[in-house]
Amino acid sequence: MSDSTPADDVEPASASPEGWSDTALSRRALDAIADAEPYPYWTESVEIPESNPTLVRDEHCDLCIVGAGYTGLWSAVIAKERDPGRDVILIDKGEVGGAASGRNGGFMESSLTHGVGNGMARHADEIDVLEDLGIANLNEIEASIQRYEMDCDYERTGVIDVAHTRHPSSYVDELREEHDLLRSLGQRVEWLDQEAMRAEIHSPTYVGGLSRPGRAALVDPAKLAWELKRVATDLGVRIYEHTKATSVEKDGRGVLISTPLGNIRCAQAVLGTNADKPLLKRIRQYMVPVYDYCLVTEPLTAEQLASIGWKRRQGLSDITNQFHYYRLTADNRILWGGYDAIYYWGSKVSVELESRPETWAKLSEHFFQTFPQLIDVNFSHVWGGAIDTSTRFSVFFGKALSDRVVYAVGYTGLGVAATRFAASTMLDLLQGRKSIAARTDFVQNKPLPFPPEPFRFVGIQATRWSMNREDQTGKRNRWLRTLDRLGLGFDS
Repeated sequence: MSDSTPADDVEPASASPEGWSDTALSRRALDAIADAEPYPYWTESVEIPESNPTLVRDEHCDLCIVGAGYTGLWSAVIAKERDPGRDVILIDKGEVGGAASGRNGGFMESSLTHGVGNGMARHADEIDVLEDLGIANLNEIEASIQRYEMDCDYERTGVIDVAHTRHPSSYVDELREEHDLLRSLGQRVEWLDQEAMRAEIHSPTYVGGLSRPGRAALVDPAKLAWELKRVATDLGVRIYEHTKATSVEKDGRGVLISTPLGNIRCAQAVLGTNADKPLLKRIRQYMVPVYDYCLVTEPLTAEQLASIGWKRRQGLSDITNQFHYYRLTADNRILWGGYDAIYYWGSKVSVELESRPETWAKLSEHFFQTFPQLIDVNFSHVWGGAIDTSTRFSVFFGKALSDRVVYAVGYTGLGVAATRFAASTMLDLLQGRKSIAARTDFVQNKPLPFPPEPFRFVGIQATRWSMNREDQTGKRNRWLRTLDRLGLGFDS
């Protein structure tokens, strides 16, 4: 079944650079991606570490972790920090950091709830606790990076949520309300009017922004994954790559994890498989994979950098449902991603879906609308990847097999920092620790499930179309209002 939807036919209001027709801008946008390499820029930023061996015989350990993305890597590191004598095995069907963890935008948000607005809508009674846990988690990540001397281009830049000329006025009002809410929670935030916003980053499309200094950081995501691999190995974690877990089941008083060439018997297990098909059937109704796409420019010259300002190098994102996220890399490229979020029939996940030229072309055009002074810049890399999405837009937790197995999934694109919180919390759940995090409703409760196919596909496409319409008009239609009443309010 085709993935095209009515939303594909709806575009933002035209905002072509001065002197350029829409046709000329579209042609330039295509030229800009014509020679781009179709794989993540991050894989060229540093030498890729050697692969670990494949598991070819039966093994025993205290803790087996399935999935060597951030969730699994942080779980391995924290498990060894808490108990250096614990025997830990980490396995992955591919290579460490080879999926979402090595190909995302590198935004480390302190929020665990995909923003305070979404948190208030779903976890109002404990939003202050969750915000405190989120900033403490980000601080712990920074401390770990320093302690282990991780070379991952970490920058505590903060972020700005940007309002554009094409955004409905109601969105700007909501952003002001979020500013007031964050201030009431004691956070340091700053409202930027049009003049202040354009002085910070030079774009003729900006009309305002909400600056959150200190609440987020930027990182090279692939370097972070590979450095976590180094740290885990130094701590004594045994890592097997190209080792796919095919099942997980009880084994006496422990757990049996099967792989094609060998089985792993362990006392406990952590599942951190992100957007892949879950090993436990019970998870499948709560999570769907959604594909996200991005571009990276060539390195900007000193003159080009000066033309956009951006001296404090904050991460930026739009405030619409279908939003862009963008940032500077260590070598002064601009990563530009988001907007389209594509769900494929049957929750399909495959390498071929990481390529979507029509989305890359759309993103390229949006880039030049935002930064017309960079009209001569080309893109060096284009790629895509799957995001594990839940109906509450944030990670959820669970236990299985008589509490010997724990899992965390559903980050919805906000996992670079939240994975460490998830890892620590899962280990608390395994150990029976009554930590503040483990006692929250956020951890104890699950989101509402997605319906089965074909209702899942039809519902997601209708929602995507409706969100795009809301971005144009500022009004939620009857479909979105119905989802709001059901607790399925798609607002991200």
